[in-house]
Amino acid sequence: MATAVVTGGTDGIGRGLAEEYLRRGFEVLVVGRDGRKGAAFERAGERARFIGADLSGVAENRHLVEWISQRYPVLDVLVLGARYHRQTRLLTADGFESNFALFYLSRFLLSHGLVGPLSRAEHPVVLNFGGAGQTGPVRWNDLQLERDYHGVGAMGHAGRLNDLLGVDFVGAYADNGIRYVLNHPGVVVTSFAGEYDPVTAAQVDQLRVIGKPVASAVAQILPFLDPPGREGLTAVLEGRRVPLEPKARYLDDARRLHDLTVDLLARFDHRTARFRRG
Repeated sequence: MATAVVTGGTDGIGRGLAEEYLRRGFEVLVVGRDGRKGAAFERAGERARFIGADLSGVAENRHLVEWISQRYPVLDVLVLGARYHRQTRLLTADGFESNFALFYLSRFLLSHGLVGPLSRAEHPVVLNFGGAGQTGPVRWNDLQLERDYHGVGAMGHAGRLNDLLGVDFVGAYADNGIRYVLNHPGVVVTSFAGEYDPVTAAQVDQLRVIGKPVASAVAQILPFLDPPGREGLTAVLEGRRVPLEPKARYLDDARRLHDLTVDLLARFDHRTARFRRG
């Protein structure tokens, strides 16, 4: 039986995709924090599964990778959709900026960690809700936005990091046959999970009026997920294939971000090990 894993799948586009794959006969695992919504998804049928996880934590992501790899040795679809808007900057228990941790670092750990199960599928695909080339430059000297933090800007910056994650992933696993799709769905009527100040909350209310239905966003991205797919990396903006920046520059930036992330995780592991020994 084909299998799909959807993070952020208890609501919005993630939930819509999870339900679509259920209709197609997949076993679908939804990952999220809301147990009530997870239980509601499981009532959709015996192939609907839910696991609760806080993906802003490094250890939680690693435990999830191990659990999925053992439970699903073959993984056909991985959807990376978990994110949460924060109006003010907040550090996770691991010491990472929360948006960076959930919207980027989690997707880095899950993408690379689940290469094994993905590479065993006939037509594996990863869908990452990134920026699809629509966001600004990387703040290389301030990746976790210690200066001039802005909630909406932080989401856009993480979208850019995910674009580079996709570029690097495809380059690293070109021989594994895993397609990677970066999608910017536009304004969609979802729960807009997060914490907002009054001004931003009023803007979000307007977006709920003008946004497209979840079903429309799902219909726009499905053609790019379905096999056969020839390109390793595809960027999609509201149902249209879009180019990323010139290839050479993107490759250099993607490798730079990869190396910085690996170093960041190594320093985190060293710090954690010292704490445990102490």
